[in-house]
Formats: sequence, structure tokens, C-alpha cells
Amino acid sequence: MNGFGRSFKVQQFLSQITVIGIDETVKNYTIALRKKYRLKLPDAMVCASALSTNSVLLSNDTQLSRVTEITVDTVQI
Repeated sequence: MNGFGRSFKVQQFLSQITVIGIDETVKNYTIALRKKYRLKLPDAMVCASALSTNSVLLSNDTQLSRVTEITVDTVQI
């Protein structure tokens, strides 16, 4: 695939992404999930973001499946 084709695919993928801020809800969920599951801060923030937006989290990290407050679909990369 040439550079233009890759660029188009990346743009197409990114057009489907919703960017959210780290508001009080995400902060509070992050703290609660980090304490409950002893997650690393980045993992807790990603899970909290999914929880606050009621989104399905796609991840290759099978450990996140133990977070019962969210739906995690494990994907192979």
C-alpha cells in the first residue's frame, strides 16, 4: 500500500474516533477502578473513559477483562 493509501485509511479510522476530555467523572472512575483492581494509572484511565462513555473497550490486554464495570473485547494484534 502506498503512502496515500495508508494516509487515507488512517484518516478514515480516525474519523470514527471520539476524543473525550478528562473530566471529574473520568477522574473519579479512574481512582475507583485503580483502587479496586490495582490497575496501573494508564489502564485505569482507559477503563474509566470507556465507563464514562458507556463504550466497549477494544484491547489486546486480557487483564482488563477482569474489570466488570465495562465490556472489554479482546483483540489480537
